Amino acid sequence: MRVPVLQRRLTLALLLGAAWSAQAATERGVAGVAGDLLNGLPPPAGAYDARMCVTVGETPAHCGPVVADIGDLGQALVRVSDIAYRLQAQAGQLGVTLFHGTMQIDGFFATYRWNGNSLKFVDPEKRTRYELTLGTRRFDTP
Repeated sequence: MRVPVLQRRLTLALLLGAAWSAQAATERGVAGVAGDLLNGLPPPAGAYDARMCVTVGETPAHCGPVVADIGDLGQALVRVSDIAYRLQAQAGQLGVTLFHGTMQIDGFFATYRWNGNSLKFVDPEKRTRYELTLGTRRFDTP
């Protein structure tokens, strides 16, 4: 049975749980491709404790802790429980692929913007907004 997209989004938002405060990282990476300049500079590569907020339609945002692995080539992997977002920035857009375990359950392209240690992107088709805020970079993982 196929779960409607909105129901999946709401389930994910509920999985994110209660809000979690994150201390902003202060390090900055070196400027990359022209798209990075237009869409803000991503933070340095590494694993971060982070917070993600998901807003569906006009409902209040649902926020909770996630782990974000930021790559140095415009990619990131954001994990909450057994849900993972694979993000890939290229040509001024963000490719977003959503997985539950090893099964792909959604995918879309979005406009995006890094502002300091926050990444905002939108899936207009599903009226869903995302905000990933990076906190402390983890040094205990490779």
